[in-house]
Amino acid sequence: MNLDVRTISWNHPDSIELRSLQRAEVAHRYGTLDSEPGPAPTADDITVFFVAYDGPLAVACGGLRERDATEAEVKRMFVLPEHRGGGASVAILQRLEQFGREHGYARLVLETGDQQPDAVRFYDRQGYTRIPNFGYYVDSPHSLCFAKVL
Repeated sequence: MNLDVRTISWNHPDSIELRSLQRAEVAHRYGTLDSEPGPAPTADDITVFFVAYDGPLAVACGGLRERDATEAEVKRMFVLPEHRGGGASVAILQRLEQFGREHGYARLVLETGDQQPDAVRFYDRQGYTRIPNFGYYVDSPHSLCFAKVL
């Protein structure tokens, strides 16, 4: 894949489409339309959102929601199934980490679920370590939380 990772508005049609597909996949895995323990991210609270393009096709996305001046949470990481394994997720995560370093975050945190072993393996390979569940995820039985010091 020849990827072009761009900063895109949360409300851009490509962002909306990829996030919709991500939520549908999560709903399928967990058997519910609303498996998110906390408030869903919005245009008002997402600090930055990236979309990776393979030519004209939007194939992957991910964003950051600032938790405080030193930490941001990775949100809405997703790659189209037919483009997985081609480096899109790594490209998005690297841009998120670069943005985090440039904006003074000491670490990034994230939550994924126990029905997403592929995501757990991915974050582990990218240097994220398991941490106690934080924030809205503390009492969530399906949540697995991770962090990476930048």
